[in-house]
Amino acid sequence: MGKLGKRTAAAREAFAGKENLSVEEAVALIKANSNVKFDETLEVAMNLGVDPRHADQMVRGVVGLPNGTGKTMRVAVFARGPKADEAKEAGADIVGAEDLMETVQSGKIEFDRCIATPDMMPIVGRLGKVLGPRNLMPNPKVGTVTMDVADAVKAAKGGEVQFKAEKGGVVHAGIGKLSFDEKKLAENVRAFVGAVAKAKPTGAKGTYMKKINLSSTMGPGVSIAVDDAMSAENA
Repeated sequence: MGKLGKRTAAAREAFAGKENLSVEEAVALIKANSNVKFDETLEVAMNLGVDPRHADQMVRGVVGLPNGTGKTMRVAVFARGPKADEAKEAGADIVGAEDLMETVQSGKIEFDRCIATPDMMPIVGRLGKVLGPRNLMPNPKVGTVTMDVADAVKAAKGGEVQFKAEKGGVVHAGIGKLSFDEKKLAENVRAFVGAVAKAKPTGAKGTYMKKINLSSTMGPGVSIAVDDAMSAENA
């Protein structure tokens, strides 16, 4: 194993022995130990007591973070006619139909969120193998298959975050930039945790939220107390 760099070693030492912190304590610790030359993202990883291979244990949803993500979202919309015009007026970066399908099939994916009107799904469905693994496939359950394309585009641009349980029951997302003040980051953490809590599937048995970790893009992680993260009173 290679020798740790001074920055990494110092960060690990600062985090050593600290676990099950309050949201505010964890955010303050992460912000204080970020010393890279770019604005890192605050990331949350939640270990859930579910097996997403079973349909009745799949966790997925969407949440509008109160303070946004700090990230510029590039939005693509599959639509025709007036709905295509609505999408463009709402700020969509890419709008198209068969032409957009061909662009995606060629491997050119220059967007972070994909929205489609219901009539476009036969076309979008052909892109499942390309968009699915990237978690970009439009889905009515998270509001990305809709006739209200303008609202969907505005929501995506305004800091809405989608989440989906991955293999092993882990939900992961970026929920803000470290340049945000501590209160705004804590509010985002609690909003995200609350949304995942509400998305508890019917098939979940035993402890649903097992562990919650916060980290920065380049920094070590620290666990936060589940009860504290679920507490809106501290926000």
